[in-house]
Amino acid sequence: MAHILNGGVLMQGASVEHERVERQLASADLELTASEVHGALCGLICAGTTDAQAIWFAELFDKCDDQDLLVVECQQVLSRLHAETRDAIDDPGLGFQPLLPDDDSPIQLRAKAVCDWSQGFLYGIGLAGVSAEQALSDHTREALQDFSAITRMDTEGLTGDDEESEDDLMQVMEFLWVAAMLVHDDLVNDETARS
Repeated sequence: MAHILNGGVLMQGASVEHERVERQLASADLELTASEVHGALCGLICAGTTDAQAIWFAELFDKCDDQDLLVVECQQVLSRLHAETRDAIDDPGLGFQPLLPDDDSPIQLRAKAVCDWSQGFLYGIGLAGVSAEQALSDHTREALQDFSAITRMDTEGLTGDDEESEDDLMQVMEFLWVAAMLVHDDLVNDETARS
């Protein structure tokens, strides 16, 4: 993981959006976190899925009542999140960032969100049909293995007083977006160049 982290620029969590998505998911009775939902979307987009929003919504709202106003409102917020995320991933200069809690949130909450985002990302990659048999670069294979390791990160012993834990978490947060863009470059940009 360390070789991917070198030279990266850390993107800060989007607190207002994260909290809003959390509220919308809860109001629509979806028992998922904002970070996990956003990770799944990013996995779909980074895998080159052209109909990412349709697949994402089919997974999220499979058992929901489409006439429920709270579900409709949640879908509207997530549609905006989809558009912003796709634009940011397609043009990294716009500042793609994983949807995580504010930096002022307790470290355990932020670490759990990082785990959730990574789990969602891997789920989105799987939904997109990317398989272990697919021709992937060594860097992408390693990045996906690192995402898997992050999902198993121990968050229980973390405290806000531990500066080393804060630094470690910041490095992992930086890794998320760097590795996601690396996967995108491999699965989308390289595929485009080969066509």
